[in-house]
Amino acid sequence: MEIAKEFIGQYGYFAIYGLLALGVFGMPIPDEVMMTFVGYLASISVLNYSVSIIVSFGGAFTGGLLSYAIGKKAGRPLVVKYGKWVGVNPKRLGRVEGWFLKYGYWSIILGYFIPGIRHLMCCFSGISRMAIGKYVVISGIGAFIWCVVFITIGFYVGVLT
Repeated sequence: MEIAKEFIGQYGYFAIYGLLALGVFGMPIPDEVMMTFVGYLASISVLNYSVSIIVSFGGAFTGGLLSYAIGKKAGRPLVVKYGKWVGVNPKRLGRVEGWFLKYGYWSIILGYFIPGIRHLMCCFSGISRMAIGKYVVISGIGAFIWCVVFITIGFYVGVLT
């Protein structure tokens, strides 16, 4: 986290965008902690609250689109080839896809709030061939709500301290 703080301090909004894009894509970055810190920085006027939300949303959304694209292009072959090593066989993959097509929209939105799951939800959207238009709308809603919630928490923590 110290590296993220230094990176944000030095590169500001560019760092926020890049770190969130990488975090949602699947890199081990503590996204919620980082956004809470961004909210705190906004509360002490180091960053602008509204701009922080817009930039964070852009980064999270970009990371989600990258995960979707990889899932759509390479996800199924990778799961079929290597899934046996993590207990995923073609039958289980079919069940997951059926469940995802039925509940995928809600799972994408709620998945943003569960560390580790948001990466899978974006990737499974591509693997299950969810229409890109629907994915963009649902993922955009989830990413926006997620960013607003955590940045606002950090903002009010800063205001109250």
